[in-house]
Amino acid sequence: MTDTTQRADYLIIGAGMAGASCAFFLAQHGSVVLLEREEQPGYHTTGRSAALYIESYGNAAIRALNRAGKPFFLNPPKGFSDAPILTPRGSLTIAETDQLDALDAVRAELAETTTGLEIVEGQRLLDLFPAIDPEKTVRGLYDPNDMDMDVHALHWGFIRGMRDKGGRLVTDADVGGMTRGGDGWIVETRAGTFTAPVVINAAGAWADEIGKMAGAKPIGLIPKRRTAFTFDPPEGLDPDRLPAVVNVNEDWYVKPEAGRFLGSPADETPSLPTDAQPEDLDLAIAVDRIENATTLRVGRFHSRWAGLRSFVSDKTPVVGFEPGLEGFFWLAGQGGYGIQTSAGMGITSAALARGAALPEEVASQGLEPADLAPGRPSLADAAYFTD
Repeated sequence: MTDTTQRADYLIIGAGMAGASCAFFLAQHGSVVLLEREEQPGYHTTGRSAALYIESYGNAAIRALNRAGKPFFLNPPKGFSDAPILTPRGSLTIAETDQLDALDAVRAELAETTTGLEIVEGQRLLDLFPAIDPEKTVRGLYDPNDMDMDVHALHWGFIRGMRDKGGRLVTDADVGGMTRGGDGWIVETRAGTFTAPVVINAAGAWADEIGKMAGAKPIGLIPKRRTAFTFDPPEGLDPDRLPAVVNVNEDWYVKPEAGRFLGSPADETPSLPTDAQPEDLDLAIAVDRIENATTLRVGRFHSRWAGLRSFVSDKTPVVGFEPGLEGFFWLAGQGGYGIQTSAGMGITSAALARGAALPEEVASQGLEPADLAPGRPSLADAAYFTD
């Protein structure tokens, strides 16, 4: 009988941004197969992201990965993308009278690592974002360093680059079972059987389910729904010239999006892994918050959607080999930071999956493998999430 098993050095489950970036950096060190359960990569979280590059966003580990990946975004390899990955945008965090202490706290935290911050009031506030309601908003914190990210160009740059190095993308490859044999892991999918000494679990919201198939301990992953929509600007206002705006309490935001505004209630509603859809209540909450804080009027939605952002308890990604389970590697829990950490996460995961030390550009930011390891103390009591 002919053996139809397809072999590789590394099998990566999940072709979203995390899996694609890992595959890109790993393909130069061995044969890589990138498995995607959907008919196209990035269908779920990656394809529904409204990404900004905010270097100061997230906890210490996230900020280290942000900084480590920034040089790649600014100067990707030749042929990686026809369009810039990062383009200037800026962001404006706004506060009402009873939120000024919160704004001061944000400023103090960001000032430790960020230059160019500006406290703005009065006319300067309106110059930056004319749709501010001056009867509500009294002060803002402007960060000129924040940038838009071209998510599509970045994602497909990683995938094309992987292919150029000999890697393969296999779609419609939902995993049905996993076992460990003499040659490594055997993974059964709709697209056939694959085997490799190392399996990298980059399955996003489904990562704990894949871990369960392999016999790994749960990392306590909780997918959380985030709602977004786009709407037309008022006549005479050009969104593309404006910064992104977020309320200091992070309970709504708007950002320019291809000549329109993108709005969100910044919701984080726990959800089972699923094809997330927007809920009418979340949309209504977002509209109410945006219209109460600005002079913008949403009118009708041009588009609306929801995606899942998956977190573990300490909101730090889980990257590393499962203790006691040879060849099973976690790459999960990117939360809402997966796009902007993708380059830093890619070089980190590719190194650790090979058993190598952290790259200097990551280690120099103060990050250590133990900060990301699946066996870290902060995940000791992790359990499977049930809705």
